[in-house]
Amino acid sequence: MTSARRFAGTLSAAMVAFLLAAACASPEAPGGTVKVLVSGAPEELEAFRTLAAAYESATPGSHVQLIEASDADDLITRLSTSLAGGAPPDVFLINYRFYGQFAARDAIEPVDQRLRDSTVIEESDFYPAPMAAFRWAGNQMCMPQNASSLVVYYNRTLFQKYGVAEPASGWTWNDMVATATALTRDANGTVMRGTEPEAGGPTVDVYGLGIEPQIIRVAPFVWSNGGTFLDDPQKPSRFTFDEPRAREALKNFLDLRLAYGVVPTDEEIEAEDAESRFANGRLAMLLQSRRVTPTFRTIKDFDWDVAPLPMYSRPVSVLHSDAYCITRSAGDRDSAWRFVEFAMTPQGQRIIAATGRTVPSHVDVSRSDVFLDSKAPSHASVFLDAIPALQRVPTVSTWPEIEDVTNGILENALYRGDRLDDVIRELDAQTGPLFARAAAP
Repeated sequence: MTSARRFAGTLSAAMVAFLLAAACASPEAPGGTVKVLVSGAPEELEAFRTLAAAYESATPGSHVQLIEASDADDLITRLSTSLAGGAPPDVFLINYRFYGQFAARDAIEPVDQRLRDSTVIEESDFYPAPMAAFRWAGNQMCMPQNASSLVVYYNRTLFQKYGVAEPASGWTWNDMVATATALTRDANGTVMRGTEPEAGGPTVDVYGLGIEPQIIRVAPFVWSNGGTFLDDPQKPSRFTFDEPRAREALKNFLDLRLAYGVVPTDEEIEAEDAESRFANGRLAMLLQSRRVTPTFRTIKDFDWDVAPLPMYSRPVSVLHSDAYCITRSAGDRDSAWRFVEFAMTPQGQRIIAATGRTVPSHVDVSRSDVFLDSKAPSHASVFLDAIPALQRVPTVSTWPEIEDVTNGILENALYRGDRLDDVIRELDAQTGPLFARAAAP
């Protein structure tokens, strides 16, 4: 039986149980038509369809019209276009890093009062960190679907093959670099030392580490080092990578390519991205969020697991969370809330968690077998262990633009070896105007 058929069968069986439970737990008021904009991999989209069907069965007179975007960028484009055209979805699912631009435009209907009035969910059901990420001007704007974090995915088979100790709680940044060095090998299994192989000599077959040159990848290491990269985390006006501890963490991050040679080159990533390279057994470790789990569960050729991020002085990770938001111009906000409310119940959370994609924001669901089950990764609890130490990047309205500019600068620095002082100056020069016109919560 194929993995797709197994997945569909699992959802179908699960759906019956969810519908029976939902019939007792869901509001009795009749529904209405709700247009819901979502994005995701095929497994996620199938789960959203199951969620929609469960809601329709549990709520008399309801109908859910799913609008399926191909990815997060496509979703934001569709949302922006539909808002400008006066025909937006009633509900949309968006990452906290990107919703500020819509909150600042007063395009989102706060859910505070509806949450207080709910008889099936309450604020204390959910982890505080993702809830806080979706507060704007003192209002709870959206309901967080998940509470994911950044972790280290690693190829256990490669670790065992080369006798390298698997990463464990409390390991350090230096431990990670040493581990990545020990696992960067040529086709004969020989450790590749140095930044570039000699001309005509062996080439790297397996790299020790995959990491995206992005601000949300640098951030947790700055925090772990006791530093900060913004002058004000709530209402930032500039980056502060000139601060000694932030500077140190940024330098170490950028040294991964040209000083240690443990991450692929720019050209190699263009030919085979880090996720594909890991899935193909050609990358020993990958720093990613929970979103890649459904894809990696299809791996047949090797065993893999997850470990916490390495640390400097203290364990820290960065929040990855998406939430259901109701558009202020929704035709029927009561029906929109009923769908969001259902999606946030244990029944709704379990349907999406069954994909493996999310770390449920509902505390009880995250601690249940639907998340901590026998499917890979074996140490799913790593995601839960990270929650108390989660920090987040700002949600100011221009943060998506700031990320785009910053990530381009970091990419050039990682692969070209730009001088650190020049990188820091360029970050200030390019992002200063974007910070200046940002609206903050």
